[in-house]
Amino acid sequence: MTILQKILDEQGFDRMLSRLAHEILERNQTLDSLAVIGLRTRGEFVARRLAAKLGEIEGRTPDLGVLDVTLYRDDVRQHLRQPEVRATEITFDITDKHVILVDDVLFTGRTVRSALNALVDLGRARTIQLVVLVDRGHRELPIRADFTGKNVTTSRGQEVRVRLREVDGHDGIDLVSIEE
Repeated sequence: MTILQKILDEQGFDRMLSRLAHEILERNQTLDSLAVIGLRTRGEFVARRLAAKLGEIEGRTPDLGVLDVTLYRDDVRQHLRQPEVRATEITFDITDKHVILVDDVLFTGRTVRSALNALVDLGRARTIQLVVLVDRGHRELPIRADFTGKNVTTSRGQEVRVRLREVDGHDGIDLVSIEE
């Protein structure tokens, strides 16, 4: 794997999260009825930080949850090994909430479709708004983000690697080549 481009460093990463938080507040006007839900695994950490940024701005934090979509994926039967299912941690009712669904990278749209199916099983949200750090294109489903940190043009032989201090020890986003 070769790093082709450094998309964001730690400072840029923090600025992007701040901008996304402000954009969310601009659209929604208030944290009333707002819930931030991160997709396991990296979306979970991004959602926690985004909720904290919203809290810094508004003086209180929104409801925060974590969603595991493993069993909702349309490719779960294609893998020979048993899928690793982790707990969904949503301790509040999403009915009539404005759900801010958070993921790190938007690619084909299949993970987001799985998340939408899972959320429908949990209740009827008033709205579901998608936040992604990076949209890399190559959609297979008609899904788009409401809030995007960066749009990055990629080829199929490339990946966007999001580094998070909670997992990797530092923040950053790189475009890498996966072709050897």
